Amino acid sequence: MAEKKFYVTTPIFYPNANLHLGHAYVTTLSDVVARYHRLAGEKTYFLTGSDENAQTVIQGAQKAGEDIGPFRDRTVKGFIELFKKLNISYDQFIRTSDEAVHWPGVQLLWKKMTDAGDIYKKEYEGLYCVGHEAFITEKDLVEGKCPDHGTVPERLKEENYFFRLSKYTLPVKQKIESGELEILPQTRKNEILSLLQEGLQDVSFSRPKTKVPVGIPVPGDETQVMYVWCDALTNYITALGYGRDDALYKEFWPADVHIIGKDILRFHAAIWPAMLLSAGEPLPKKILVHSMILSGGRKMSKTLGNVIDPQELLTEYGADALRYYFARHISPFEDGDLTREQFKETYNADLANGLGNLVARIIKLAEDNLPEGTRPEPKGFDSKYTEALERFEVNRALEYVMVHVAALDLKITTTQPFKLIKTDIEIGKKVIFDLTQELYLIGRMLNPFMPATSEAIKKAVIDNKKPENLFPRKE
Repeated sequence: MAEKKFYVTTPIFYPNANLHLGHAYVTTLSDVVARYHRLAGEKTYFLTGSDENAQTVIQGAQKAGEDIGPFRDRTVKGFIELFKKLNISYDQFIRTSDEAVHWPGVQLLWKKMTDAGDIYKKEYEGLYCVGHEAFITEKDLVEGKCPDHGTVPERLKEENYFFRLSKYTLPVKQKIESGELEILPQTRKNEILSLLQEGLQDVSFSRPKTKVPVGIPVPGDETQVMYVWCDALTNYITALGYGRDDALYKEFWPADVHIIGKDILRFHAAIWPAMLLSAGEPLPKKILVHSMILSGGRKMSKTLGNVIDPQELLTEYGADALRYYFARHISPFEDGDLTREQFKETYNADLANGLGNLVARIIKLAEDNLPEGTRPEPKGFDSKYTEALERFEVNRALEYVMVHVAALDLKITTTQPFKLIKTDIEIGKKVIFDLTQELYLIGRMLNPFMPATSEAIKKAVIDNKKPENLFPRKE
């Protein structure tokens, strides 16, 4: 039987500023998915990275008073450090400024789209939103501003290369309706189908090098660089060697799931599939569009003063506590809420008083009453757990684990092994041994969500030795 493969990607992020809580969330969500599929014995490839050939990055460097190269390197270093703190287990971090890894595949895809008759040059005048790195229309504006960025778009008149996106309205629509390209959840599928119903318009695929001095040169025209969406979206295949040594591409493409935010749905569910269809390449299997994190029921913003830096939570509570909150209390399919007060309350209730206390109690019982060398007998995972993770319902899967935690806590209360061991030593030891077996299973199930805690629990059971306080209570 052939080894099962799984390929999961995050969006790639602009290195124009430090990553915020939303970036930390989508990367952690993707890591949970990747770790689960590894746990299930599948050969898994997990990709993340940075989108560096963009006007927003140029502006970020100018604002910081730095040259673009050192600015990008410094900012990307911050991304990698954050991911290390979050225990993100990516297999590759791709940078779109990498001329050896990324550029050959993008230029190959461009040539294939050109050969298909889908790239042409024309003069265009329109409204350009730097925040989106996209041309937008008057109807997209609210009081003359981009509703997402609150900025007035620039009016640009340029001669650019365009992609014949309109040609692929019906083919993309058919792929989504048939389920060949699955969009999750249903609300986002309905949203993109509604857009397709209106019909797609051809899109600008390049900018003059005089306006955007960084980027991938258009094949055969050094005066133009590829527009960010053609460049950025292609990272999902260039990371696998497309246009170079394509062994990984043949092994892992099409992607099993792209995990993205709703603000880039159109680019991933309309433009990207159309590009692949034009080039004759397979489409990804699924696009999971995750929810937003609100704070106090409102979108995080500096103006409201409710922005929470992930570094702040990591410093105070640690990676597994933040990963736990993301996985348990932020549904991938509905907007979630996070405030400092909610986070502290959850940490103390679920982790300090709940999981951490349970581990300490059971391992102390084992340490005092079981012989050294007692080994766990791993059990299989319940179908409720695996089915939830297969459906990307990570919050339900972790909720199921915490049901096990509560049940084990109740079992200690009802069996009272600390008393039982004094009246019937053999039965008492059997009860304590069973508790360690179930705790070991909880440790294994926690692996995708809280990898460090998972390892600490499993080691404590195997070594028959109580670990350091996993989650000290916060006052």
